[in-house]
Amino acid sequence: MTSNSMRSRPFHQVDVFSGEPYKGNPLAVVVDAEGLSSQAMQGFANWTNLSETTFLLPATHPDADYKVRIFTGSEEFPFAGHPTLGSAHTWLEAGGVPKTDGVLVQECGAGLVRVKHDAGRLAFAAPPLTRFGPVGEEVRAQLMAGLQLADGALLDASWLVNGPRWIGVLLGSADDVLAIEPDLAALGELNVGVIGPHKEGAGVDFEVRTFFPGDAMIEDPVTGSFNAGAAQWLIGSGRAPREYVAAQGTVLGRAGRIHVRAEGDDIWIGGESTTCIQGTVVL
Repeated sequence: MTSNSMRSRPFHQVDVFSGEPYKGNPLAVVVDAEGLSSQAMQGFANWTNLSETTFLLPATHPDADYKVRIFTGSEEFPFAGHPTLGSAHTWLEAGGVPKTDGVLVQECGAGLVRVKHDAGRLAFAAPPLTRFGPVGEEVRAQLMAGLQLADGALLDASWLVNGPRWIGVLLGSADDVLAIEPDLAALGELNVGVIGPHKEGAGVDFEVRTFFPGDAMIEDPVTGSFNAGAAQWLIGSGRAPREYVAAQGTVLGRAGRIHVRAEGDDIWIGGESTTCIQGTVVL
């Protein structure tokens, strides 16, 4: 995009998965992205230096309310969790009216994703897993080394691919999850989410941490896509109840809360969103 074709566009920066501003996972949202090339979107997403930036567009599918494109600093994702909730929050805040009262239909690279109001917060229906099943011995050994786990600490590990190529790792307790000091170089190119149960009375049911590669391996504050895959895995195997709350971002000074609820064949992943910055950008 050349400078003489650039224009002012509405812009929001939203904190997702926390009721307390600046304690969740930030998302940049360009509200009107019509006319932007993929190259321009990728360049702006790289510039924001956030884990994801989204671009709202008119729907092209007749059943969708709006379309979203989701970019990290280096690539486009077909789906991601906190960008879905933050984009839905922003679309509504910008005056969007869904075709069906109480339910938004988001069009993205992974297809159509339903988003609804659930107990005062937005929640998305977990998309189907496109790869699911135990990891092989070589990957399991890499996980043990990368997470620096003692023998017997890793209870299970499974592919949980729903756009991002997550691997879920189950540990025995939330304390075990919080104590991890990963060897990020040893994790290599793996997208790893670690989850373990809290003791009864803790106020939350599970503790989550996620690690993924970029220019360098980093820990994500709160991750909707991983929690969606983990919920399908753990509820489906009877390791988690049909409704629970997970905490994430604790070691980073955040207070992410992911609300999970299974209803029929759907698993809904919910969280609160707050707009922290609102204005315009020139793109």
